[in-house]
Amino acid sequence: MADDSRTHVPQIRIPATYMRGGTSKGVFFRLQDLPESARSPGEARDRLLMRVIGSPDPYQKQIDGMGGATSSTSKTVILSKSESPDHDVDYLFGQVSIDKPFVDWSGNCGNLSAAVGPFAISNGLVDASRIPANGVATVRIWQANIGKTIISHVPITNGEVQETGDFELDGVTFPAAEVPVEFMDPADGAGAMFPTGNLVDELEVPGVGFLQATMINAGIPTIFLDAEQLGYTGTELQEAINGDAEALARFETIRAHGALRMGLIQDVAEAVNRQHTPKVAFVARPADYVSSSGKSIKASDVDLLVRALSMGKLHHAMMGTAAVAIGTAAAIPGTLVNLAAGGGDRSSVLFGHPSGTLRVGAEASKVDGQWTATKAIMSRSARVLMEGVVRVPGDSF
Repeated sequence: MADDSRTHVPQIRIPATYMRGGTSKGVFFRLQDLPESARSPGEARDRLLMRVIGSPDPYQKQIDGMGGATSSTSKTVILSKSESPDHDVDYLFGQVSIDKPFVDWSGNCGNLSAAVGPFAISNGLVDASRIPANGVATVRIWQANIGKTIISHVPITNGEVQETGDFELDGVTFPAAEVPVEFMDPADGAGAMFPTGNLVDELEVPGVGFLQATMINAGIPTIFLDAEQLGYTGTELQEAINGDAEALARFETIRAHGALRMGLIQDVAEAVNRQHTPKVAFVARPADYVSSSGKSIKASDVDLLVRALSMGKLHHAMMGTAAVAIGTAAAIPGTLVNLAAGGGDRSSVLFGHPSGTLRVGAEASKVDGQWTATKAIMSRSARVLMEGVVRVPGDSF
């Protein structure tokens, strides 16, 4: 047998924690634990995270890594003590492409945001004086991807994060402790909440036609469409969309042209390397359907139905950032989301998604003719699944 010891670099060990946050899961790192070349943005960091997750994988299985071969499970988080005096922790999120060699840093993950506070407390990133022996710790998070503040309310028992509980979240199999998360000033980036200046636009998409669209920057840039105009009912589950290659291609074309209209890209060709943002979702008035778990959802149970795509596929539940966009758009009379919910003024909305239902609250107001949102809030849960070290070949980054 050939001696490979001189030609192949051994694996290295990097402290890491595998966590579920909301309906997503990802690999969490403390910035200080990363190899020195990966502590700052760049190719080394991206290559390391791709190798940890198991990308790029032409088989789209991520067998040789920690990823779960879906947009909800191909995620990485880097946390550090905040450099800002009014925040506790800096939070950087990397969405790892499954089959292509890149990490998308263009947006936040709202679901994993629920796990940031618990991780930060358990890993010494929050000052001990801010953690009660029993009660709720308020963790002030700086979301570095989009430059926004997130406030996480983490339950504490005997000085440690309380993970177990009876809070049930559709899309998550087992109950856990409730973690309310507030997304402050959720309009994404420095631009207007409605980058086109309109609550509803006519979006021209080659090969598709003219579509009504609400394009909003809140939580994450999102393009909301009318389900009926697309030939859908809003009751669809994953297979109805993900098993239809033509539908997926059509949604990607819509997403690219919406991104162009929102000013997120300068040419539609750029969309292929910006898969994480914007999101595409379609909305419909309430209707009866059976969720992916077999749970019966009645039209009377919800205010509207929403189906959203992430990284080119219909999401199994709802992205947390897209839920922020839903709640914010629902609070603004005249958007497609607001109209699907029956119109009028509302401070919260309960919507149906493929796995069940979710409530999100938002506060929006008009200032000098421009809509603005002060915050959006929803409850999630989080849990450590495994902690220790992750291994990668030493020459893979």
